[in-house]
Amino acid sequence: MIKVGLISDTHNYLDPQVAEYFADRDEIWHAGDFGTIGIAEQLKSIAPLTGVYGNIDGNKIRQEYPKHQRFERQGIDIWMTHIGGTLGRYCLPIREEMEKSPPDVFICGHSHILKVGRDQEKNRMLFINPGAAGRYGAQIYRTCIRFTIDEGKLQDMEVINLGHT
Repeated sequence: MIKVGLISDTHNYLDPQVAEYFADRDEIWHAGDFGTIGIAEQLKSIAPLTGVYGNIDGNKIRQEYPKHQRFERQGIDIWMTHIGGTLGRYCLPIREEMEKSPPDVFICGHSHILKVGRDQEKNRMLFINPGAAGRYGAQIYRTCIRFTIDEGKLQDMEVINLGHT
């Protein structure tokens, strides 16, 4: 079993609650817009970090984290990027690859809108946007997600409300 903490759009603010909620996680995944490399360092002090850079991230983050991460955990094909669109309406730059080879799980950030759902057109791919955990943006609540991967299945998904922006 792998315990995962998923976060995005911290915009250079890491709520202290994140350390508590992710303390028992085996891995943390960040879907872009860290803000500074310091946020990545803070997250790495909690658990190993997999991330992608976002549109606001500078060179230090872009040197360490790619635009896209496509990886596997317990047989689950996962694709994470920052700007990916929304469920069923994916951004043009990735649409062709999505058509040819949809992952089992697609994770993105950018919109600051928490959304989890199944894409019925793309082999029932699970779409996850954890919303925004930082204080910047129009979102009302700051959110992140945690879940487990066990025997090739994502389960025990929990949305964490970090409070108002």
